[in-house]
Amino acid sequence: MAVARRERLRHSALAALEICVIAALYFGSAKVGLLQQLVRGQVTPLWPPSGIAVASLLLRGPRVWPGIALGAFLVNVSLGPSVPAVLAIVAGNTLAPLCSYVLLRRAGFRNALDRLRDALALIFLGAFTGMLVSSTTGSATLVLAGVLGAGDFWPTWSVWWTGDAMGVMLVTPVLLVLRSVHRPKDAPPSRWVEALLLVAATVGVGLLEISQAPLLFLGIPLLIWAAFRFQLAGAAPGALAVSTFAIIAAARQSGPFHGHDLLTNMITLQAFNGSAALTALLLGAVVSERNQTQQEIGRACGQLAEMVARMATGDLRPTLPYRQDEREAQDGQTPGRV
Repeated sequence: MAVARRERLRHSALAALEICVIAALYFGSAKVGLLQQLVRGQVTPLWPPSGIAVASLLLRGPRVWPGIALGAFLVNVSLGPSVPAVLAIVAGNTLAPLCSYVLLRRAGFRNALDRLRDALALIFLGAFTGMLVSSTTGSATLVLAGVLGAGDFWPTWSVWWTGDAMGVMLVTPVLLVLRSVHRPKDAPPSRWVEALLLVAATVGVGLLEISQAPLLFLGIPLLIWAAFRFQLAGAAPGALAVSTFAIIAAARQSGPFHGHDLLTNMITLQAFNGSAALTALLLGAVVSERNQTQQEIGRACGQLAEMVARMATGDLRPTLPYRQDEREAQDGQTPGRV
């Protein structure tokens, strides 16, 4: 009894610690996301907590939802116009990743993100569909609370929805990749040099993005390079980095965002972020799936070559069990009986 009680206490303590860690990550990433707010100090073009929430549910299961709710409450309690409005927004922020989690699990989603269907499921079910809950609940709450006018519902809803969706598309893959990443064995020095060149090129393009030069499109070739050479391990962080630089440029109204109104900048920014995320996820998943298929074909060819070699040398042992069973059956014996 004492041992079982201690074990239950240990499990409860670990669960409580896990919830607190998720709440802290949610709160910290929200403070970072709010640095680039565009609507009422509360709605941003990229909301990292939504990506952290979906990744936490995929990695640890639905039991960690209190951590998401606690983090959302701590973030919105100082932003919401009233306690009922804050609770409604918190409910939407908690239900949205839960809906994404349920949809992804029903679709047979694998955390490895090594199949094209997994990338498509994360984009269209986890990001686009699941995040409808938080954007609709949050925008409607702000309108009903009198903070926003009725005419501001759809602009706020669009920014809220795309921000949450971008969080899932850009942050969740990075966390899933970090969960399973490992140092490559016997990687040649040229591989490490190529990785360093890719990082340097990404930083260089990012600096160009936040300058006055309208060179936003240079990030896409880097993502293609990262996906083909490093799969999602390179493409997912690359997409997050390129999109982050684009958001900074939009906030400063530099580069391609200079001299335009908020709506035009939002359309440009979210079109670029969506293109970056789609390029990284889809191409990275396709390349991973292709590599797995090539490995399976290689193993099958090796097994076939081994079988042919055995047949050429007269080694027919792989067929002996069948012939022995057939011979025993002809003798009226039960196969396998001694």
